[in-house]
Order: sequence, then C-alpha cells, then structure tokens
Amino acid sequence: MRALQLFGAGDLRLTDIPKPEIGPDEVLLKTKAVSICGTDVRMWQNGYEGVDESHPLTLGHEFAGVIAQVGSGVPFYQEGMHIALQPNIGCGICGRCVSGRQHLCDDYVAFGINMPGAFAEYVKIPAAAVTRGNMMVVAPQVPFHEASIAEPLSCVYNGFSKCFVVPGEYAMVVGAGPIGLMHAMLLTMAGAIVMMNDVQPDRLALCREILPNIATYSGNDLKGFVMEQTKGKGLDVAITACPVPQVQSAMLDLMNYGGRINFFGGIPSNKQPVPIDTNLVHYRELYLTGSTRSSIMQFRKAMSFVEQKLVDISGVITHTYPLGQVMEAFGNAKAAVGLKHAIIFD
Repeated sequence: MRALQLFGAGDLRLTDIPKPEIGPDEVLLKTKAVSICGTDVRMWQNGYEGVDESHPLTLGHEFAGVIAQVGSGVPFYQEGMHIALQPNIGCGICGRCVSGRQHLCDDYVAFGINMPGAFAEYVKIPAAAVTRGNMMVVAPQVPFHEASIAEPLSCVYNGFSKCFVVPGEYAMVVGAGPIGLMHAMLLTMAGAIVMMNDVQPDRLALCREILPNIATYSGNDLKGFVMEQTKGKGLDVAITACPVPQVQSAMLDLMNYGGRINFFGGIPSNKQPVPIDTNLVHYRELYLTGSTRSSIMQFRKAMSFVEQKLVDISGVITHTYPLGQVMEAFGNAKAAVGLKHAIIFD
C-alpha cells in the first residue's frame, strides 16, 4: 500500500509499504480522509526524535475511515462502520488515564507521532485503542473529511471548556488559521460576541465569509479596537491561537475584570520565558489557562457538535487532494494557503 513517511528533517516521501496485518484484538481501518496538522508540517521541517532513514514514520493523526477487517476477539465494532479516531492512547493505568485525561499520560502513544499514522491506505488500530474508546462510530451522513477534523476541533473544545463562556460576553481569538476559526465557531455557538485578530487580512476575510457576524482587526491599535467593540470594558475571554510571545503578553491589558485567557498556541522553547505583568493578573482577578491535545470524551463531544450541526465545519477544509498530490498539499499547508488541507482516498 502507499504511505507518506518521514525519514528525517525535510525528508518526506510517498512510499510503498506492506499492508498491515491485524491480530484477534485489533481492527484494520481503510483510510478515507486525513487532514494536515501544523504538527505534521513541523515534523516534516524539523524532523522528529527517533525518526531517521532506518526508522521512518508514517505521519497523520487527524483521520477517519471505514472498518475493513475486525479481529475475532473485538467486541462491538463491525466491518463497514464509519470511524473517527482520537489519536492519543494512554497507558490506561495511571491517575491521569483513570481520571479521563489519557491525553496527558506520561506514557501515551499517538498515531502519526510515535506510532504509524494515517497518511496511508490502511491503518492498524491496536487493541488498546479498541478497548479504551479511541474509536468513535460516525453517522453515515457526516463526510469523512469533516470527521477527520474532529480531532483538532476536540483540542479547541478542550481550551474552550476552560474559559467558562457565558452568552453575551466579549471574546477575542488571535490567529485566523483553522484552529482560530474553530475557536470562533465554538465561542459563537456559546453565545459570545466574537472578534478575531491576525496580521493577514486575507485570512480574516476568509473567516468572515464562514462566520459573517464576527468582527475582525489587523491594524496596529488592537487595544483601541477592543475597547471600542466592548464599550470600554475589555475582553471577558481571549484565546491565543498563534505561537507568538508578544501576543500572550499583550492579552492581559485587554481583559475585563475576571477575564479568562487560554494560551492555546505553544511557544517555541527558544522564545521562553514570556513576560507577564502579574499585577494585571492580581488586580483584575484574571484567570490564565492552558490546554494541549484532548481527551476521548472531549473528542466525542466535539464530534457530536458536528453530527448535530451545532457547528458547521464544512468551510474549514478549503483544499482536498488525492494521496498522489500529498507533497503539494504539504507545501500549500506550509505556505498557509487557504485554511485546512485534507487528503481524500477512494
């Protein structure tokens, strides 16, 4: 079968590898759609620990497909079911796993990160993923490419859930990429008055096409814009969906009393530490939160938003390609062309 494999920094190849064989407690999934994440692009550009010419890695952790084969010992799942995958598999034993936070397990493994991923025609689903709930049955009416981005939507929902949004509150998302857009979607769903900020006006325009009711800004006086939009009160919720230290620092002075800030986008280690005015935290009683990845329950919740049409993510994927054009897709994702890019399989 064909698969996209990483052999080292800058070395990504479409290769032929053996089709996986499954055991009695495993499932074979025929991939139908896999979307490109910023993590995939960074791994391609920078390489990844343990990946080299002798140890290539098949990328892809945002995916959906159809069950092609079920092991004799697998309960519930049947051939032909439409499936979306939460890619993070915890040990199942530690305190974080048993509390439902398997995505924070010290020993977690993940498709396309440290085990074979889904930029391939078939993916073997190990027993741990089968029995620990990582596989979610998707309603047949949900397109596979939309099901594939339930994973990033669930990561967004993780951050959203820490902000305790109340209808009518003022919220801002900084970063108008696909993640920022999905943040704006969930904030809008919750009844917030949503603003978006980005240095690229074309991306803001694309977000406005999808969410016409949001206010956008790309100028040099962000505080003036926020105060005008909020009638001088400041923001109740802020999401930083970009890896820029100055953005994280700047958010505090834009907040209303009791405001909540989610640092969603991680900052490269060589740009740390990020300066924070702790007096603003103290005197305005601000809440600073962070989030990474998502739990299985958050994944299922996000998928339910899509199935019930509480959010319309159809516009998030702006470009689709066959597997043979996957390098073009990665190039466009790196260049920030459009929003989300997905590979569609026959």
